[in-house]
Amino acid sequence: MWQVRDDEPQYAFLKEPKAPAVNYYEAPIDLIARSGGEAPVNREMFINGEAGVGSNPNRNKQHAFHFTADNCIGCHACEAACSEKNDNPAHISFRSVGYVEGGTYPDFRRMNISMACNHCDDPVCLKGCPTRAYTKHAEYGAVLQDPETCFGCGYCTWVCPYNAPQLDPIKGQVSKCNMCVDRLEVGLKPSCVSACLGNALNFGVVEDLPDNREQAKVSIPGFPDPDITHPNIRFQQIKNMPDEVTRPDGMPVKYHRDEKGGYRPVVDQKKGVDKHWNLTRLSSRENPLVVFTLVSQAALGLFFSAFLGAEFGLESLVALRESVIYVPLVAIAVGLAGIGMLMSATHLGKPWRFYRGFNNLRHSPVCREGLGMLLFMVFAGLHLLAVLPENTVFISLAGDFGRYPTLATTLGWLGLAAGSVGLYYMVRCYRIPARPFWDHWQTGASFVGSAMTLGGLILGLLGVPALLLAGSAVDQAITVAVALMLAGCVLEGMGLVRHAQVMDAANNEGSASHYIQCTVFGKSYRLRNGLLGLNIVLSVAVLVLNGLSGYAAPLLTLAPLLLVSVLSVALIGRCLFYVLVIPTTMPGAFFWKNKDFEEHARDIGLAHMPQVGVVYDRH
Repeated sequence: MWQVRDDEPQYAFLKEPKAPAVNYYEAPIDLIARSGGEAPVNREMFINGEAGVGSNPNRNKQHAFHFTADNCIGCHACEAACSEKNDNPAHISFRSVGYVEGGTYPDFRRMNISMACNHCDDPVCLKGCPTRAYTKHAEYGAVLQDPETCFGCGYCTWVCPYNAPQLDPIKGQVSKCNMCVDRLEVGLKPSCVSACLGNALNFGVVEDLPDNREQAKVSIPGFPDPDITHPNIRFQQIKNMPDEVTRPDGMPVKYHRDEKGGYRPVVDQKKGVDKHWNLTRLSSRENPLVVFTLVSQAALGLFFSAFLGAEFGLESLVALRESVIYVPLVAIAVGLAGIGMLMSATHLGKPWRFYRGFNNLRHSPVCREGLGMLLFMVFAGLHLLAVLPENTVFISLAGDFGRYPTLATTLGWLGLAAGSVGLYYMVRCYRIPARPFWDHWQTGASFVGSAMTLGGLILGLLGVPALLLAGSAVDQAITVAVALMLAGCVLEGMGLVRHAQVMDAANNEGSASHYIQCTVFGKSYRLRNGLLGLNIVLSVAVLVLNGLSGYAAPLLTLAPLLLVSVLSVALIGRCLFYVLVIPTTMPGAFFWKNKDFEEHARDIGLAHMPQVGVVYDRH
């Protein structure tokens, strides 16, 4: 148990609450009642590895931070106390202080914001985590995370709107604010609250106003939409801020007061309007996920087109199914899916713990995505084994083992179903309210379009030459492969057009991402769009030439150009997808919370100095 000092100041102790029965979201504050009586009373939490139950009589009530913005002086004592208490390294900070500012001299105003984990009623980190490292406790309503269970995928850092989970690239695991439950057990407030010099931070049972407070608002300028997670933090802000406030960090977002008095995010054109290439900046720590998504989608597109084409009786694809190339095609699909799973594992902070990625199938789309792709590999691999005895090369080497068409077909359909589940949840992984740039149907259009385009490309590259060598007609195979590519490009193009329209009008962090896309990466963005249009034109041209006799030479000339263009669109587009996204985080103004400072430090060499405690944004 936490040891209370003999000279502990009175302000460090929790007060007796006078809270209502339900909170702002109409949920019971008594967590035993909220659980329907299923949560155990007086349960030992084994804090710091020790048994025992603390003396706090309100341990089964939801607790919350209360932040009075008018009182915060930006001294960062709360940050320092939190890091000292949790023994955090310099590159990890569970609590951060940022600010927004606005107005003009002499009426210039600034509002500081101190933010940590809000121990939400609906914690999206808990639902998103594939390893079940998170638990929402009936004790204090604390959302606690076990770093030793975590394997460092970082998905919780994506879905949390408040940047509460912190991914440590050295340890390869996530950790976060634990509400100082060891202090709560003995009636003390969290260390950050006790250290606050300006009496801005307070803590207690949610909806129980601290002394000398008159507001318990659920939002403040710069705070993400509370409907995403129902956070347990309350605010007081009596001093008025200007109608427009800006962030001092590098994020191109500012906030405008709306007609209801709240503040909504809009684009702040800090980067200017000039267009740049910045091709080197397309590389990021998410490169393994770029490869994972692209090769997995290529595998699904190849298998779906080859298997379904034969099942639907398309003459060329039936011939392909009966040829010696079908087994290598399926093997390539399985191999690509395996490479994708391997790249996904290398993205983890602790790759050797990949098996924990299936622990939260009840909630996590990451788990369902991984299981879908794994089952696709299993069933597609078994389908390959079932059709292997039909392969003439195999027969010549190993003899005739009979035919198993019904088994092969059944396994193929199972692979199709598993792959569909994997692709669906691959899309669901990115439909995140905390990242508005991704939270649009264009993500699905991009992923499905890539599967069709890349699958058709591989089918054409390998299937058509194989049919030519076998003396079979290839017109229909070319038509199917190129039609798939055309449909995929058109689908992705439609999604991109609509996505750009929505982001332009949205006035949120997604709009800021689109602004960066059109300026910082403007030329790369235009190149991708131009090549996508070229792919559509080339695909139509190939289809037209394929329908005419005597045009084999132009057809062969267009094929390499189409290959290079399709791969370029896929790679540039997917890299942009990852590097552009701006999350709904609170303002971060100082040092490594400020991306502009981080870039400056890397440019001048400061980031390479180990004494400043800097860690690159990687695993």
